[in-house]
Amino acid sequence: MTLTKADLVQKVYEEHDFTKYQASEAVETFLRISKLCLENGNDLLISGFGKFNVKKKRARRGRNPQTGKELMLEPRRVVTFKPSGILRDKINGG
Repeated sequence: MTLTKADLVQKVYEEHDFTKYQASEAVETFLRISKLCLENGNDLLISGFGKFNVKKKRARRGRNPQTGKELMLEPRRVVTFKPSGILRDKINGG
């Protein structure tokens, strides 16, 4: 099962004394701040959860899987996630 943004809003609404509007605004604000942090190239560390890193990838040769034609992939930035030890232990039943 996938947890959606609507599910997050519902969980915040149920677990706190917020209206649905306040819960929605809280989730949207957190996501907006998180996106802005990552867009600016900063890492996002959430204690007990994990760390989102922005990594730079160099240009490289690739190929189109449909045609087999070689091409150059542009340099880009990607977001990676490394779970905290606490989260990793909980996922693995520890």
